[in-house]
Amino acid sequence: MSQILILLRKSILSFWRAKAAVCITFLVPVVLIYLFGHVFGLYRKDSGPAGIPIAVVNLSPEPAAQKLIDALKAEKAFAVITTRDIGKGATRPLTEADVRAGLHDNSYRYALILPMDMLPVDDLGVRMKFLFNPRNEIESQMVNGLLQKTVFSNVPQLLGMSLQRYSRSFLGKERFEHFNRVIADTVADTFGGDREEIFQRNIAGDFGIADLIHAKADPVPPVPASLRRLYQPEQMQANREEPSAVNNHSAAPSTSAPLLNHESKNENQKSGDLFSRIVKIDTEQVAGKELKNPMAARLVGGYAIMFLLFAVSGSAATLFEEKNSGVFQRLLSSPVRPAHILWARFLFGVILGLAQITALFCAGWVFFGLDIFHHVGGLLAVSLSAAAACSAFGILIAAIAPSAAAANGIATFVVISMSAVGGAWFPVTFMPDYIQRVSKLTLVYWSVEGFADVLWAGMSLLEVLPKVGILTGIAAGVMLVAIWRFNRGKLFD
Repeated sequence: MSQILILLRKSILSFWRAKAAVCITFLVPVVLIYLFGHVFGLYRKDSGPAGIPIAVVNLSPEPAAQKLIDALKAEKAFAVITTRDIGKGATRPLTEADVRAGLHDNSYRYALILPMDMLPVDDLGVRMKFLFNPRNEIESQMVNGLLQKTVFSNVPQLLGMSLQRYSRSFLGKERFEHFNRVIADTVADTFGGDREEIFQRNIAGDFGIADLIHAKADPVPPVPASLRRLYQPEQMQANREEPSAVNNHSAAPSTSAPLLNHESKNENQKSGDLFSRIVKIDTEQVAGKELKNPMAARLVGGYAIMFLLFAVSGSAATLFEEKNSGVFQRLLSSPVRPAHILWARFLFGVILGLAQITALFCAGWVFFGLDIFHHVGGLLAVSLSAAAACSAFGILIAAIAPSAAAANGIATFVVISMSAVGGAWFPVTFMPDYIQRVSKLTLVYWSVEGFADVLWAGMSLLEVLPKVGILTGIAAGVMLVAIWRFNRGKLFD
């Protein structure tokens, strides 16, 4: 027993002296939990996405159109864009051509167009157009749901305006105003209130339905002093409690129940069809329509860059093994300088990265039907620049780490963090605003976006060059820092 305790003590001491192992065991998980808390918004009172860019083109002269835009701006999930910068601090309203170009360039992925005939004169209903570039299916479904909720919450007032406009064209101006005047007088005589105010609200299509929808639930809503209630709460409650002949009759078994249920379903279907005709939102997908498996176009690129980072980081960590085995001493005794070793290792990482990316995208072609052969030029450019950035990252890890174990620990921590924040696992738009800003500082973000531009949007080599340039700049900057750190270190001593 004493021998077991002695060996246990030695194991604990040796583990405690290995700082890299201690960090991987305790510090890295704690930091990652803290980081993922920020990623998933656990420190915020309000969960869910925030700041998803959506462009809105308002071509309608109706005041209700601006109210709809204001409602979209009030939705925390959206960052509404209505103008375009034309230089020198000047802006102009967006046009449909602007939003189509912005969707193609991935400046935003969703756009709502309120057309000139949003409330048609010769028909009853509301007309809108929704353009989208759904690079991520989860994000698209969430945006679609939030947009419909915001639009339909403003539909009652829009429908009121459409009804009044259609009535004006059918009745004529004089009969239309007389009809609304009679309605206003009847409401004022029955419930009280200002006749002219009621008349103007009716003309504007505001029948008070929107106020009822947005009002807080209350069993007995407060009554303005200017109105008289026809049914008092006590009377309404008594009416609800009073048994009716219809209810007593319906309590008995009836063979017509299945028929009634069938008729009820038909009525619900008819009402749904009627509502879809009244509120018509034309949707158009501007990119990715021809893809066999849209989700794979983003997921394969995200996981490819994550595993590439792990591969080149592990390869760079072998520099410590080569030093311990005496390989560096033999190489440096020949006409070889430390810079030659670093650049050779960097080129090896690039070649390894290209080989791994090729294998993963070929697997995506076999398993998911990714179209990689029609985008060889753009895909090769993004893959080469991403492999260079990852290889430089691996060299930097080896430059700042004191040992191979520490290099592996640092690489694990940084790769997982960058993959989570950079959008390799889930959409960046699901994260808080400050995490979204941080994500653009990672090479994972630009790699994933570059792969999506090629495989999803089908961009040409020329169109994807800006992201290739950013990745190349990251590779150059990281490599310069790594060389500077190696010159100050003791790896080649």
